Amino acid sequence: MPPRRTAQLLALLIPLGLIAGALTSQYGFGLFPCEMCMWQRWPHYTAIVLAALSFVVRPARDPLVWMATLAIAISGAIGAFHAGVEYGWWEGLTRCATNFATGGNALDAILNAPLIRCDVAPWDLYGVSLAGWNAIFSLGGALVIALLMLKGRRR
Repeated sequence: MPPRRTAQLLALLIPLGLIAGALTSQYGFGLFPCEMCMWQRWPHYTAIVLAALSFVVRPARDPLVWMATLAIAISGAIGAFHAGVEYGWWEGLTRCATNFATGGNALDAILNAPLIRCDVAPWDLYGVSLAGWNAIFSLGGALVIALLMLKGRRR
């Protein structure tokens, strides 16, 4: 497969995989996202749309892949910042957040909602939080995509 085509495919699959993991951890395992976790998702949603469009809009394929790559890198940068907040390396930009279901008695929903703190990692693997894993996969993936795009340009 040509490098640019591989880059195009990775620009779609990396954010799809990371969003699938985030949603599975949220809805399958009850790891509700904090505000900064949600910030990391928006660039991935954007990257998915841009990368999907790159398969349809042929004249703008390369710019769309580059924009998707940038969106993936932005999510990784937010993840790195969030991981730093979780590890206590620096202060966060936001207060703790909470998610609650709508419907029924709003006051009961608010009072019974779990408090989701941005400065506490709810889960980690090998000492790396979900935000840290997002940073690793997003920044690493964006670098690989960019290198493939540059390699494809030289041909």
